[in-house]
Amino acid sequence: MMKTNRMMRRMAAATAAMAMLASLTACGSSSSDAGSAASDTSKTYTVGICNYVDDASLNQIVDSMEAQLEKVGKENDVTFDISYDNCNADANVMNQIISDYIADDVDLMVGVATPVAVAMQAATEENQIPVVFSAVTDPVGSGLVESLEAPGSNLTGTSDYLDTASIMGLISAANPDVKKIGLLYDQGQDSSTAAIASAKEYLEKNNIAYVERTGTTNDEVALAADALVADGVDAVFTPTDNTIMTAELGIYETFIEAKIPHYTGADSFALNGAFVGYGVDYANLGVETANMIADILMNDKNPAEVPVETFDNGTATVNTETCEAIGFDYETIKAAFEPLCTQVKEITTAEEFSDLED
Repeated sequence: MMKTNRMMRRMAAATAAMAMLASLTACGSSSSDAGSAASDTSKTYTVGICNYVDDASLNQIVDSMEAQLEKVGKENDVTFDISYDNCNADANVMNQIISDYIADDVDLMVGVATPVAVAMQAATEENQIPVVFSAVTDPVGSGLVESLEAPGSNLTGTSDYLDTASIMGLISAANPDVKKIGLLYDQGQDSSTAAIASAKEYLEKNNIAYVERTGTTNDEVALAADALVADGVDAVFTPTDNTIMTAELGIYETFIEAKIPHYTGADSFALNGAFVGYGVDYANLGVETANMIADILMNDKNPAEVPVETFDNGTATVNTETCEAIGFDYETIKAAFEPLCTQVKEITTAEEFSDLED
């Protein structure tokens, strides 16, 4: 299995460090001194990570996950031998990657985003290879687990569940007179299903009109964005939808030119030009996913009994360039948002996050 150059350098460094430590242990310790530590030193766990698509949030999860596994490995004198692949939303490629992991007899597989997790679930029904998922918005609704508290099979993981009502609250805080909201999403994304249903329920309850526009490719999303402008919406809402996330760099200027704020379910949308991204800290989500992986492998934890981890959705990330371009004052927006969030963060438009949070 091919690894990224970065990971190959990491694993080479880890292997060299392990060899040195093993040599020192052999020369300086008796068998009674070494005990279980010497046994752990020689332990290697193989982990296959498959990412669904190349976008800033999911890439941030993977980067954080790899860094945390490297840190945990050094702290516990073990090696996590990682094979990383990105299927780029291609189901055939995804299934081949998973088949390769099974053929390589990995100790654990990681599925980043719902489609990958579902595919891994199907592929491990008989072999019961442990699977840890990440960035799955609705693990129960997707059929991955029986409940968040007791997953019940060989899968568990971390969820980026979206509190849709909170985003609707941000829209109203910025524009108390909002009359019509556009819902922009991919109907084929499981991560959007529950959030869009929740948004509709909220809007109907509060007598706010809405119009739905969908797309499954970048070109279709661009047409959907143009249609929302023609629909005369006051704001646009998108949940943690990987299709729209990937297309954001190609549509944010459409909304800016029309002075329409785009409210979204992840900070990577705001990084790529959307007005606001509201949701979990994806760097932290990657760290906690890695901790779960390490716990299952090093402590023989049963995924069926490891609760799915959810997070506080209280961070609003505002793109200050877009904020100004659509006619909002950032300090005014920040003051309106702060009572509704645990924190409000600033960001400017770029393709990738420049660095990871500690």
